[in-house]
Amino acid sequence: MTPVNLKSLAQALNLSIATVSRALQDSHEVSTQTKERVRALAAELNYQPNAYASSLRRNLSKTIGVVIPKVANHFFALAINGIEEVARQSGYHVLIYLTHDDYEREVSIIQHLKGGRIDGLLMSVASGTEDFAHIKSLQDSNVPIVFFDRVCVEVSTAKVTTNDYESGYQATEHLVAAGCEQIAHLLISNNLSIGRNRLQGYLDALQAHGRIHDPELILQGVMDNQQNVGLIRELLERRPDIDGIFASVERLAISSYHVCRQLGRVIPDDIKIIGFSNLESASLLEPPLTTITQPAYEIGKEAAKILLRGVEKKKAILPSQSMVLESTLFGRESTARV
Repeated sequence: MTPVNLKSLAQALNLSIATVSRALQDSHEVSTQTKERVRALAAELNYQPNAYASSLRRNLSKTIGVVIPKVANHFFALAINGIEEVARQSGYHVLIYLTHDDYEREVSIIQHLKGGRIDGLLMSVASGTEDFAHIKSLQDSNVPIVFFDRVCVEVSTAKVTTNDYESGYQATEHLVAAGCEQIAHLLISNNLSIGRNRLQGYLDALQAHGRIHDPELILQGVMDNQQNVGLIRELLERRPDIDGIFASVERLAISSYHVCRQLGRVIPDDIKIIGFSNLESASLLEPPLTTITQPAYEIGKEAAKILLRGVEKKKAILPSQSMVLESTLFGRESTARV
């Protein structure tokens, strides 16, 4: 059976191929009556549009890229699910690239994407990235970019994030309310806005509650979990008066649990811990971990929507399209009063 195409539809309706194509795309240039005739016959003959040919005509690959630091992280797994749902509904494929939080690998991936393989990019920046020239170069080559979670403020485009400053403030205030006097703040990188914003929330909350800022209580971790265990252990041994830990990233909260067990520090009796985490198992830890949980799935969805609107309409994506979604504090036993 000969497949139904635009040409056969046009011949059957005694219309031009261009008119049939516009009618199927709901163009304002075609009358409502003609659109109804075209759609009726297309449905009757089970017409299926050639997505590949359509994308060629529009100079689109129907593919978007997603660059993330890691996949073994529940936040990014949820964000990817949100991205893929929106992409699938819009007829787009998703290519996922992992930087493993390495700047050089990130640069290599971005250079690879300049070859026209994607219509747009969703990106969460590596924690070690300080020079953003490679990202600006990709944008200059007319590839639209939307950042999510870890954003690059130096690149003018939309960014989808959570309220990191407010959440950092809230997490610190939660520890103060739980009776903590010496609160340590653990972070991976202050190069990125999420790290700076969470740190600033911590500092401002301490000041608001009359606490003196002690630089010794701020620890910058690394990407290696074993090294983080050593760094946190050294901190707690040097400062046994620490009775609260605010871990600004998930891995540092888990490393803190390991160190407390090594040192015989009982959570929450001796020390209380709160961390940013989307771990489903946070409530299953012993004791269950108090978390600031980000709306990761929604972040992925909203970022994908912004990107695809720009791609489809061939319009520049502006910073004014940025979104800030609220995170949620889930209080559990790790910060309980004793």
